[in-house]
Amino acid sequence: MSDKEFGLKDVVEMKKAHPCGENRWKVIRMGADIRIKCLGCEHSVMLPRKEFSRKLKKVLEHAES
Repeated sequence: MSDKEFGLKDVVEMKKAHPCGENRWKVIRMGADIRIKCLGCEHSVMLPRKEFSRKLKKVLEHAES
């Protein structure tokens, strides 16, 4: 599996850290847009899939299937 392949409930690392200082995010919605939730402060952000793929650094944990 490629390092850039992600799925629902995976924990990912983005290129830039969140202002709260955390750099770990959980994928909570997938579709044309991707919603991710900061694991530090619980803030959620929705990004277009193309922008999310560009800003994704790596997948840290894959969700249990």
